[in-house]
Amino acid sequence: MSLYGASTEYVLHSLLWLVGNPEPVSSLDLADLQNIPAAFVAKLLPRLEKAGLLEASEGLRGGYRLARPAEDISVLAVVDAVEGRKSLFNCQEIRRRCALFDERPPRWATQGVCGIHAVMLRAEQAMRQELARTSLADLARSVRDKAPLPFLGDAQSWFDERVQTRRTSKVRQRRRPDTP
Repeated sequence: MSLYGASTEYVLHSLLWLVGNPEPVSSLDLADLQNIPAAFVAKLLPRLEKAGLLEASEGLRGGYRLARPAEDISVLAVVDAVEGRKSLFNCQEIRRRCALFDERPPRWATQGVCGIHAVMLRAEQAMRQELARTSLADLARSVRDKAPLPFLGDAQSWFDERVQTRRTSKVRQRRRPDTP
């Protein structure tokens, strides 16, 4: 079982397309480009807006854009906005249940934080520190460094074409005479 699921992955991939893009991008376009469920993306992005990570605009050229520079948005902020604050480990205090204790564990057995829980807390702290240390700009840079230069231009052209298609479609709708 994974700690963070598809929601986090979908959102992080979607946000990568907003880094360095001053124009709003629709959730539908983000989903279509990546072949991920549009309804899922449309449901998740408002969480990031509520957390102050995205700004939304309406209209023909509407959509989402980063609310602040990508350098100022940590991966941890995105994860927490999407998933909520989750603990890596939920200690069940099994150390209290030893059959030899006859349901009355001695103080030495339960004193302080459970050693297993302590290890898990340190692991969670290390993970959260790494997510906090990595910005959306860092993540975008590492992903974009892999892609050949023409790919990024092709992606921008794809987004531009989608906006133009919506604009042309809207104009045609306004020109049609109403029929009963």
